[in-house]
Amino acid sequence: MTHYKKSLVWFRRDLRDYDHAALYEALKSAEEVFCLFVFDTEILDQLQDKADRRVEFIWESLQELKAALQSHGGDLIVLNGLARELVVQEAIKLGVEAVFSNRDYEPNAVARDADVAEKLAKNNIDFHQFKDQVLFEKDEVLTQQGKPYGVFTPYKNAHLKMLDDFVLQAYPVDQYLQHLARYQAPPLPSMAEIGFTNTNLSQMKLPTGMSGGLALFEDFKERMQHYQDARNFPAVKGPSYLSVHLRFGTISIRHLAKTAKNMGGAGAETWLNELIWRDFYFQILYHHPKLALGKAYKAEFDGLPFPNDRTLFEAWCKGETGYPLIDAAMRQLNQTGYMHNRLRMVVASFLVKDLLIDWRWGERYFEEKLIDFDLSANNGGWQWAASTGCDAQPWFRIFNPITQSEKFDGKGKFIRKYVPEIAALSDKEIHAPWLMSSIRQEELNMLIGKNYPAPIVDHATQRNLALDLYKNGSQTLME
Repeated sequence: MTHYKKSLVWFRRDLRDYDHAALYEALKSAEEVFCLFVFDTEILDQLQDKADRRVEFIWESLQELKAALQSHGGDLIVLNGLARELVVQEAIKLGVEAVFSNRDYEPNAVARDADVAEKLAKNNIDFHQFKDQVLFEKDEVLTQQGKPYGVFTPYKNAHLKMLDDFVLQAYPVDQYLQHLARYQAPPLPSMAEIGFTNTNLSQMKLPTGMSGGLALFEDFKERMQHYQDARNFPAVKGPSYLSVHLRFGTISIRHLAKTAKNMGGAGAETWLNELIWRDFYFQILYHHPKLALGKAYKAEFDGLPFPNDRTLFEAWCKGETGYPLIDAAMRQLNQTGYMHNRLRMVVASFLVKDLLIDWRWGERYFEEKLIDFDLSANNGGWQWAASTGCDAQPWFRIFNPITQSEKFDGKGKFIRKYVPEIAALSDKEIHAPWLMSSIRQEELNMLIGKNYPAPIVDHATQRNLALDLYKNGSQTLME
């Protein structure tokens, strides 16, 4: 690496000051290092709802990052505007010779970074990028034929063989913190100044920033051995709740994977498996940028003739389908910006194969609502459920929403939390309230169709329609 007098680190999905590839490389190779984050209007202007939990999560996490850099004698410059312009302007203004950032793999980000690199080069400023948000990237894990994997299990096996101590080694940022530029940046712009309002994030049990990520992980480490079973039950504290921290890089993927690998046992292995799925979806998107444009991974399913009934879609969005587990999951999403992973699969299957609505509609709704929204994982999950993706659920396998409810929320604890209007129902009744007799409905003062919706579709009927749609639709498209 060239030696520089002054460099700039451009933070994006990596809001921490430890085990950070770009920050480490910049500090190691420059005498003075400035730090920058841009609230990129190219992204933010597309957000319709100006009370967006993601923006608030970033804002809170930046406060902590700024304070951490200040405690080491540096600071964080936070700007609001077009990143592709401001990064270059700031680099020129500060007189730096190089800009360092960690790589992003989404097609829009790749295009933006190429634009920034070109503009910097015209001003004789170098641009260096590093792998940081994944364990393996791009072409690091390939088949013996040198092709990207399209099936998860062989990818996972190849990934695990390569996952050694060197890959999981932390970047020792602390050794070079004295190279942070002694510079006082302006205060962080307020949420209002960037055009957003506060949400209910502070009332939620979701700590933000680096300290929040590490606190959640410390808590999860105590439970990791039970993860394999506990992760399936939405009323149980089973998941790590770290997805948003991974999304914005307030925690290090290397630290998480190393802990899980060293811990061993079924729970840790299952969780490490989830981290590898994350890498898998990143590399799928990187090698198939068409996925970001709404294309199906399997071309034969690209134009399935979904009826797309908007009334049914709106009932699904609001959590008013008459299927309690589906409604509870959708209300959890609307109220908190989070949805339990098992339920993401169930509601996606229900939208596509019960309501016969194009998976892209659901993908977009999740994109608007999820605090941990990540294009690659969201697209991968939706295409898995819709049977249009790589290594997907076969199209003839369709989740039964009642069976899923009985199996994973047997006592109805999760349902009662988010669908309180049916809380008085017995553990047996709560999964399919419409089966109660009219006498029982009156006794409970719970009239189906009045106090709680009747099912908007019949699962058995819709299942047959879905099978026909896939069977005939894929054949027609292939002809």
